[in-house]
Amino acid sequence: MSQEPATVRVLVVDDQQLIRDGIAALLSIRPGITVVGTAVNGREAVAKAVELRPDVVLMDVRMPELDGVAAVAVLRDRAPKCRVVMLTTFDDEEYVVRALRAGAGGYLLKDLPAEELAHAIRLAHAGITQLDASVAGRLAAALPAPAPAAGPSAVATGLSPREIDILRLVARGRTNREIAAQLYLSEGTVKNHISRILTRLALRDRTQAALHARDLGLL
Repeated sequence: MSQEPATVRVLVVDDQQLIRDGIAALLSIRPGITVVGTAVNGREAVAKAVELRPDVVLMDVRMPELDGVAAVAVLRDRAPKCRVVMLTTFDDEEYVVRALRAGAGGYLLKDLPAEELAHAIRLAHAGITQLDASVAGRLAAALPAPAPAAGPSAVATGLSPREIDILRLVARGRTNREIAAQLYLSEGTVKNHISRILTRLALRDRTQAALHARDLGLL
């Protein structure tokens, strides 16, 4: 008898009531998702996240009192177990990079269908970063260009050549299955390599690994 998937507890944060209530209502009817609360700005989002302990926080970017990016940074300390996914109308490169560096586990635009949003929430709960297609396409160009002298052998000290290859593919958005197929490895081996890479480079997740790889000239 198959086990039912765990319910994902979601906090919706947006300063516009119509949008906030609309998103909450749409998510409430999706299987496996429970909206535990809403918040009108980043400050209230932090307070409610600490109180309600949601699995995923859907966070707008531009809000009064405390904006979404600043709230992400606070939540990393106050509620480190919750995943934050930015949900906004702004696909500006600066917002994307700031949000990911602050610790956001995804960046989505508000024009996506409700079912795709629900799917993204489930993936975020599983630790898989979600980026809007237009956001992913411009992310590499938005990041600072690496110093000319930087190269894999200089910047990836402590990583094996195989781990450098895997880090490069992670930064290009490849899944574990795609990396395994390209490098003729098992998915389990790829997963173990990625865990070691994150540990050695003191990185939290694949998003940080992608940003780090770009900064270090591995792309």
